Parts: sequence; C-alpha cells; structure tokens
Amino acid sequence: MGGVLIETLGPVLIANRGEIARRIIRTVKRMGLRAVAVYSEADADLPFVREADEAVLIGPANPAQSYLDAGKVLEAARATGAKAIHPGYGFLAENAAFARAVIDAGMVWIGPAPAAIDRMGDKINARNLMEDAGVPVAAGTREPVTDLSLALKAAEVIGYPVMVKTAGGGGGIGMSVAYDDEGLAKAFEQAARAAARFAGPAGDALDGPAVLLERYIERARHVEVQILGLPDGRVVALGERDCSVQRRHQKVVEESPSPGITAELRERMLAAAVRAGQAVGYLGAGTVECLVDVDRQDFVFLEMNTRLQVEHPVTELVTGLDLVELQLRVAAGESPEVRAAAEGHAIEFRVYAEDPTRFFPGPGRIAVWEEPSGDGVRVDSGYEAGNTVTPFYDPLMAKLCVYGDSRDDALEKGRKAVAQFAVEGPKNNLPFCAELLENAEFVTGDYDTGLVARMRA
Repeated sequence: MGGVLIETLGPVLIANRGEIARRIIRTVKRMGLRAVAVYSEADADLPFVREADEAVLIGPANPAQSYLDAGKVLEAARATGAKAIHPGYGFLAENAAFARAVIDAGMVWIGPAPAAIDRMGDKINARNLMEDAGVPVAAGTREPVTDLSLALKAAEVIGYPVMVKTAGGGGGIGMSVAYDDEGLAKAFEQAARAAARFAGPAGDALDGPAVLLERYIERARHVEVQILGLPDGRVVALGERDCSVQRRHQKVVEESPSPGITAELRERMLAAAVRAGQAVGYLGAGTVECLVDVDRQDFVFLEMNTRLQVEHPVTELVTGLDLVELQLRVAAGESPEVRAAAEGHAIEFRVYAEDPTRFFPGPGRIAVWEEPSGDGVRVDSGYEAGNTVTPFYDPLMAKLCVYGDSRDDALEKGRKAVAQFAVEGPKNNLPFCAELLENAEFVTGDYDTGLVARMRA
C-alpha cells in the first residue's frame, strides 16, 4: 500500500505549527511520504520547520496573516506540489470552508467531509442531531438563544444551574455556569461576546449571536471517546479518555482509561459514540465528548471534535495504534482492520508556558530544556533550548505522556518524569503537575472537573 499512499497523498502539507506539526511530520516521514511545513516569521527557528522535508514562510506572527490565512496555506501547497493537507488541531482544522477549498483545489483533505464539520461545528445542531440519533443529551435549548429574555425563559424551563456556551467554537471558550437570573445575565453577555468573535455557522443568519443553554451537572467528569470512521462505512470506538483535570474549562491532564466510570458505563458510552459517528457519516479520526454524572454513573453528549485531539497520545499508548497513520490511510481510501482493545494505563500532562498558580501565560526565551526519558515515557514537544515561546499562539510547549501496566505504575512514572523535566526561561506549569500527582483526589482517581478550582481555592 505504500506506493498507493505516496501516489495519493505525497507530499503532505501540515497546516499547523509546534508540537502537533512535529508529531505529524514524524509519522508522515516514517510512512515514506514527504512532509511540507508552513511557518510564520515568529516560528522560523522551531524544530518542526527544520525537521520537515520542505518549509514555506507564509506570513508574520499574527495568525490571521499566516496560519489562519487559507489562501496562503493553499498557495504554499500548490507551490510545493503537495497532494494532501493535514490540519492538525486548532487554526483551520475544523473550518469546513477551508476543507472544501482543499478538495476543490484537487488535493486530499485529511479529515472528515466538510458537511460533517459543518453539522458538528454548531453545538446546537450537533446536540439536536445526537438526540435524534438516540445519544443522551442534557436538558437544553434546541434553537439558538439570541437575546437575554429568551435565555431567562429557557432557564426557567431547564432549571438552574445552567451551562451557558457559544453555539460555535470549541475548547471551552465562552463557557460559564449560571445559578440564578443575575448570573445568567452575566454569563449570557460573556457567551454572546465570544459568539460574535467566532461568527460561526449558527450565527451567520441570525439577528444576534447564537448561545446554547444546557442543564449543568454539578459533579461531573469530562470523558471523551475516540472514534475512527472508515471508508467502508464502519465506525470504530477506540476507547475513552478522561479529561476532567481542567482550569477555566481548558484541559490540562488527560488519562486513559478513565478511573471514574464503570465497565457497564464505558460500554454504553462507546456504543453511543459509534452511533454519533454513524449519524453524520463520519470519516477519519474524531472525538465524541461527554459529561459523566459522577453520582448517577450516567452521561450526556457534550460536543464532537472533527479532528485529531491534543490528547490523542494517551489512546495511542494504550492501544498501540498510530492515529495519524490511520488518518492518512483512511484519507487514501483504506479501511484498515483496527484492534480496539486497550491495555495498561496512560496519562498526559500538558506542559504550558504559564504561571502554575493562576495559569496566566508566561512566554519567554527557553534557556534550559531537558526532556525526561525512559521506559513508558513519551514527550511530544514543539520547542528546544534557545527557542522563544511567543505570546502569539497557545502557550502549549510539550505533552509529557507516561504509560504503565496499571494506573499506580503510570502515576509513579509521571512523578519521576515531571521531576526530570527541566525548563528554565518561560514560566511553566510543571510545579502544578507535581502538585497534582500528590493530590489525594487525583491519586485515588476520585475527582471531577472542579478539582483544579478546589486546589486553588
């Protein structure tokens, strides 16, 4: 199949930067394909630029003039003879218009069909579609809420507390919880501002920014299922990841399998995720995110990410699969047989250039960068000593992943690896990771999405 892959996909342009570009380049080159990188002026010295077979400067540091400029990315693809584009995550990864432009240009889009991106990119649309497909959803609004008076009426029906979020966009931006009418007014204003910035599909034809209200689960875990849609129509579930360690609704640590769900609940979640993928004719790697009610051991659909997740390495570690390779093979028309059985336990720590107490970004030049190594340790990094973490992009510097035969084994490897990871220059959250690894709730696995807030209370 190698020859067909090369003929169909090579060269592959990676429309991203940092650690994810570097990680994709690694698999692309291992499969015998040429890797093309695009980069901004601010990223010229980063490792991914050097490690690509070819790299094209596409603009200044401002992402709107570089990584988010679809025209410049396509121009670079044409200039280098790229036959396929892998978007990574973030930037243009869930932009259906960009996916269509790639396909219209005669290139292979390494991702789901643009129609699937559209359908799942609007949280209200996605929520309604999932409910109609028999996937559990929380009580909430089936139509966009465009003004506060409608929001107050909806909250009266749903019942407080309610989660208020933008209908478009992802990653927890614009989300907040309201416990009464006054709190809802503030939360709605915040979400409306974020919705206006996104101007996503749900807001384009509306009189106001589109906001979604859902019943808030007080004690919840954030658990997601990795799926893979195949050209022959099958959708396979590749296990779950627990993403409950979050600050400001942003993930910090992920693990697989989840220590907080029963085997029976796991089976129900995997089956629901498969139904979700089938409902949209999903192709390639995607993630069905859910909220688990810890007390009731039940779950509801949260959203679907139509791309590779930041935390995909934990699934790779427990399954032995290379999800980027599977993305490439599916994009080339293959329907590989995939072993879905997971073994052992994996944990990922996102290493950010940020204050470990308040979690504010702390960019700067890296004076020391020494990665840990050893059995069961994997580091996906975007930087090295001498590089500068700039304020223009997400402050994620690396993902430190550990794998063990059991969760206790993985925790112990995590403690050693965090202690060995030396970063000097920018502020970083490694001290927080060390603190977390001694936290009683996290160590026992009996935690929820409020863990970090309690640690910082």
